[in-house]
Order: sequence, then C-alpha cells, then structure tokens
Amino acid sequence: MKKIEAIIRKTKFEEVKETLHNNGIEFFSFWDARGVGMARESRVYRGITYDTSSIERLYLEIVVRDVNLEKTIQALLDSAATGKVGDGKIFVSTLDESIRIRTGEKGDESLYIKD
Repeated sequence: MKKIEAIIRKTKFEEVKETLHNNGIEFFSFWDARGVGMARESRVYRGITYDTSSIERLYLEIVVRDVNLEKTIQALLDSAATGKVGDGKIFVSTLDESIRIRTGEKGDESLYIKD
C-alpha cells in the first residue's frame, strides 16, 4: 500500500477529481493548503502585478494498492499540470497497514469494495 500526497492548484481540482475517478480512484481526502516557496511567477491583471506566492492550493491524500500506484501518479501528472511554476508536488510513501473500521478488514482488502 502506498500513500500519495499531492499539492495541486485549486483551479485544477475538478479536472484532477474527474481524472482520478476515470482511473478507478474513487476515494481520497483533500483540504485547503497554503505554502511558501522560492519560486515566483508574476501575474499582471488589468495593470496590477500580483504575487503568486500565495496561490490557493489543495492538499490531496490518496491511499492506493500497489497495483494502482503508477496510474494514480500519471492521472495526477496529466490533470494537474499547467506547465507553469506552482503546479505543485507529489509525494509517495509506504504504509504498513490499513483497517476498515466497519468490517475490520485489513490491508489491500480494506481499500476497495468487493462485489
């Protein structure tokens, strides 16, 4: 099992969500996030320059079975990228265990619904 944490532009959320769902990733958590980095991109709107260091971001947390890792990462890369500074980051880590509270199922079985 892997945990994927991704920081994406808030404006890309609907596209990311749809792409993940189309790739069989039906559940993930997300919340608002802010961060500070050294990369800057200046934006000018109606003659006013805006600092982009505080672009609104979303933090996604996705736990997947190992077989779904690569397609989940590719879905994030395909849908969250704009090619500009500030597209975000993806972090991957290994999880030791997961347990579905309702049934007590453990490991991979706790991550999907058996039909």
